[in-house]
Amino acid sequence: MSPERRLSRASFGARATFALAGALCAVWTVRMPALQSKLGLSDAQLGLEVLGWGVGALITMLLAGRILGRHGSRRVLRAALPATAVSLALVGLAPNYALLIAAGLVFGLCFGLVDVAMNTQASTVERRYGRPLMGRMHAGWSLGAVAGGLLGAVTAWIGLGFTAALCVVAVLLLPAVLAVGPTYLGADPSTGPSADPPTDSHGASDAADPAGSARHQAARRAAPKPRLPMLVFLFGALVFCSYLAEGAVADWSGVYLHDTLGATEVVAALGYPMFEACMFVGRMRADRLTLRFGARRLIITAGLASAAAFALVAAAPVPMVGLVGFAAVGLAVCTVTPLVMSLAGAAGGAQTERAIAAASTMGYSGLLLGPVAIGFVSTASSMHLGYALTAGVVCLAIALGGRFVPRGQHIRPVEPAAQPAATAAPPTRRAHEPCLARGSSA
Repeated sequence: MSPERRLSRASFGARATFALAGALCAVWTVRMPALQSKLGLSDAQLGLEVLGWGVGALITMLLAGRILGRHGSRRVLRAALPATAVSLALVGLAPNYALLIAAGLVFGLCFGLVDVAMNTQASTVERRYGRPLMGRMHAGWSLGAVAGGLLGAVTAWIGLGFTAALCVVAVLLLPAVLAVGPTYLGADPSTGPSADPPTDSHGASDAADPAGSARHQAARRAAPKPRLPMLVFLFGALVFCSYLAEGAVADWSGVYLHDTLGATEVVAALGYPMFEACMFVGRMRADRLTLRFGARRLIITAGLASAAAFALVAAAPVPMVGLVGFAAVGLAVCTVTPLVMSLAGAAGGAQTERAIAAASTMGYSGLLLGPVAIGFVSTASSMHLGYALTAGVVCLAIALGGRFVPRGQHIRPVEPAAQPAATAAPPTRRAHEPCLARGSSA
């Protein structure tokens, strides 16, 4: 297979992975009422179940840098993505609350690895191309979330319960999950687990000397890891804010539309799909916007626009205005997470896996804390004030944090490992390769 086709296939595989992950999560999310009915759960018990999912994801995210550094995103995704689909069925099959918590924790453990690994894989593809692609990768998530939400709605419409719905969806998606595995790329040349084995001064590979290779691997594991650049943690803080804003919509939009604005259950259920659909539209344009305006300006603008959109949500007098507000939030905040994840991977250099794991972990903290913060504020006052203070202030923080992003921060292209001169492609063919030679000008 030619390098161009291999890279194109990997790009499709990464986008498909985001879509599958989004679909797996969305089906569970939209069938939450059926889960409550099945086990007779209170709102607090349901919230604890969601928290267990998030805690499981955080646990593996804390370990993901080490796991990915040793095995690479390709191997991790090939194992963790099918495990996530299987664990979704386990959630559906849980016969009581204790086993539901355990199954949710397992789902979170698997999904946490998938989240970091698919962002790492996307960063690898993006750097091979040498131009922004993360926006379209995350657009795959939004498309998958919309499709998964609609699929969940169909299972409810035809009368499937929570158990049958999750098991059917897991079985339907598992073949696609397995099919996407061969598309993944190995790590960046000479920086990751799939790099060629090191050679000695005479050009002999350690592969010919198992003892030497073992000594090299042991020495590499024992060597102290260099510290991540502080810039990675700035990007992690921005992901924290972005995830908090997204979580505010995912977890509270339905409750806000139904209980506060008086929408019917059908109308209230449209809030999250509309948000994700607008996220998809915006993310499909995000990469071009990054090339045109630059990361710094785009992040600042997204933060200010998101704050304005949440102000519209908080001031909404009727459900339709609330729906428009949530759609506006999706369009405004859609660029932040993919752009900042991309910058974190680039800032990490040879430590791409650790950098993205750190940013993802900080981001998921926001995903867990945001809905809790809004819940406390709304309980003490109102949901209007909860959205205005929590989400609005966080979006202003994105705009403020964006000012600290260095000017000219961009994706650095990564060239594939050099081929022997005898097998190198003629220079005239390089013009047809997808940005491997042209960098970010394509």
